[in-house]
Amino acid sequence: MKRKLKVLFIGTYVPRKCGIATFTSDLLTSVSREKDFVECEVIALNGIDENYEYPDEVVFEIRRDQLEDYNRAAEYINEADVDVVCLQHEFGLYWGDAGDYIFELLSKIDKPIITTLHTVIKDPEPPYRRATEKLMQYSDKIIVMSKTAKNILREVYDTPADKIELVYHGIPDCPFSGSEEHKKALKLEGSPLILTFGLLNQNKGIETILDALPAVVEKYPDLTYLVLGATHPEVKRNFGEVYREYLINKVHELGLEKNVVFHDKFVQKRELYKYILASDIYVSPYLSKEQVVSGALSYAIGMGKAIVSTPYWYAQEMLVDGRGMLVGFKDSDGFSTSLLHLIENPQECNQMRRTAYDFGRQMIWKNVGKEYVSLFKQTLEKNPQPTVETMTDFSLPSNLPKTNLEYLISMTDDVGIFQHATMGVPSRRHGYSTDDVGRGLVALTRTTSADNPQAGEIKRLVTVYLSYIDHAQTESGHFHNFMSYDRKFLDDKGSDDTFGRALYGLGHVCASPHLPQNLRNHALEIVRRSGPIMEDIHAPRAKAYTMCGLYEILDKGIDQATFLPVFIKYADFLVSLYDYNMQDKWEWFETEVTYGNAKMCEALMMAYNITGNPRYKEVGIKALDFLTGIQWNEEFFDLIGNEGWYKQKGHKAIFGQQPIDAAYLTEAYVTAYEVTHDEKYLQLANRSFEYFLGRNRLKAIMYDHSNGAVCDGLDPKGMNPNQGAESVVCFIMALEMLARYSDNIAIDQQHETGKGLMGIYEKREFSSNGLT
Repeated sequence: MKRKLKVLFIGTYVPRKCGIATFTSDLLTSVSREKDFVECEVIALNGIDENYEYPDEVVFEIRRDQLEDYNRAAEYINEADVDVVCLQHEFGLYWGDAGDYIFELLSKIDKPIITTLHTVIKDPEPPYRRATEKLMQYSDKIIVMSKTAKNILREVYDTPADKIELVYHGIPDCPFSGSEEHKKALKLEGSPLILTFGLLNQNKGIETILDALPAVVEKYPDLTYLVLGATHPEVKRNFGEVYREYLINKVHELGLEKNVVFHDKFVQKRELYKYILASDIYVSPYLSKEQVVSGALSYAIGMGKAIVSTPYWYAQEMLVDGRGMLVGFKDSDGFSTSLLHLIENPQECNQMRRTAYDFGRQMIWKNVGKEYVSLFKQTLEKNPQPTVETMTDFSLPSNLPKTNLEYLISMTDDVGIFQHATMGVPSRRHGYSTDDVGRGLVALTRTTSADNPQAGEIKRLVTVYLSYIDHAQTESGHFHNFMSYDRKFLDDKGSDDTFGRALYGLGHVCASPHLPQNLRNHALEIVRRSGPIMEDIHAPRAKAYTMCGLYEILDKGIDQATFLPVFIKYADFLVSLYDYNMQDKWEWFETEVTYGNAKMCEALMMAYNITGNPRYKEVGIKALDFLTGIQWNEEFFDLIGNEGWYKQKGHKAIFGQQPIDAAYLTEAYVTAYEVTHDEKYLQLANRSFEYFLGRNRLKAIMYDHSNGAVCDGLDPKGMNPNQGAESVVCFIMALEMLARYSDNIAIDQQHETGKGLMGIYEKREFSSNGLT
């Protein structure tokens, strides 16, 4: 016997009180009518802190704000004997920027995907355009429920015509009948009975009908207007019952207490059908034209109701040819006129009802289900290639962006670089930080060259940053860190890391051959003044930063007698930390992996370059390979997040991931290549840098090619849109270091797609107890 076609639906699902949940349930039921040929399952989407007693067909649940659930769902789909995935999509269903969490699932599954779009935006903001374009990329077929939606996909998103299918919104199969019998069954009074139904929110435009009613009630005092539906759960969660209370107050003001009834409840579909059948006229006074489908309007058409609606896109398309009447947005007088016309012309009203009902016969769920099954079969017959995004979908090294200093310049005034920015606008209230100025010097010195057309501007910025650090140095030789916008330091001294980052930048200025001698001499003088403090620095990352700065000085043969003993002492300290904390498969300097990690590995490899001590190289490489093993997953670097970090025998935090770690990994891998001449480290350097270009957990492009800005990280709600100093300076540091070898990587890319890099070291697997 031939195996049944197995379809897995993804979306909200009953008993959740949601229009798409009802749609998914009805669609599954209609598809399942072909029970001899089709078997259906559901992955149900839950809201925050929501739990439901789902029916048996629900095989998996996703908490919409938990990215790991999307990952686990993808694993389930790939392991199950699913033939086709049918995704219900509306931006608000899924978490993240424009609902982009769903792409964590779609990018990983290897099954054909058919997506039903419940929303299509004609003039999208950038996040919504990106999300829609990604849906086009991952979906084998796109189903829309109106010609308008189909035209928008073609014209706005350039979607191929053969990828789009029009299948109308399903409706129940009800006989054409009058309303009186159904009114009696529900014990509803009032003639005529006018109905609006659906989850209540401000876009419903109920107030427009309320303002229209006095003129109608004056002639027909027995009229009843029934507003059926609970407040939308998200609206209620965020705003309470403000809109409903506004409407109730309006009813009192207009003296309509005897004519307007609010049924504040979510009715199950069988009961809903009875209310629709009991009504005489359905009104749809939506306020926004940008609506490409309406389940409520579809039901009213298919059940043969007289309809008066505002001209949103779906209504314009569906109510032509005498199937309804259109009234302008917020046009209460127009609604009054139309309602009176229908009431006073019953023959014309009945003809409208019959015309709508006849058109709706093609939309009954039995027919819709057959169309979906036909599309499922067609998709399988074409034997589509997997839609899993592969390594080569990302920018190759030959396409490395050129360094763009525009944003760095915009973040800098005559004092220093602003620490933070909000949506790309420098934030003065947060002032300046020595941490960023020190790393800014590293970034700038790496961009200096004899033929750089921006050499003058780079020199100016270096001068400003060097002046800041000089001013920030205390009498003891340490450094203040934070300065307010009114040029007042906010601390007695910064942290050990602040000291290290200042020395990191100063060392690079000292060694830069393309900077004027006076700047190099001044930087060296500041370093010398900091000498007495070096014995008091204890934090391992601070020592690593300091080593990276001193390396530049020592490599030029400057003050070796003074700084080489400190440099070696720091290197020995890092090795002793590694030896003390390393056990079994935990090859790290501490019992926790936190922030700016790869700089310690890089510092030890630099120590090997200066001293030739093989132990420094050995530990630096082993620790770097450990970082690789816990963050590289053969597709992208999944960095340690700051929302819990990664403790030995603990869980790895997913968010918030910070660009500094991708940049430091890139630099460390380049250094590892220079030390070992093993090209696998160049490939890893490329992979870690591509984190900025979209090779990350959220497939988010963090770098803005237009001005050189870099977003601040990946958070549970998506990419952090702020663009602070740390992100951009670390990006430039990594880009300039990787660019030295872009030709080498590009040549190698002809033979290496990036898959299989996991084979260069022992892969680390996570368990509830840490590494296994």
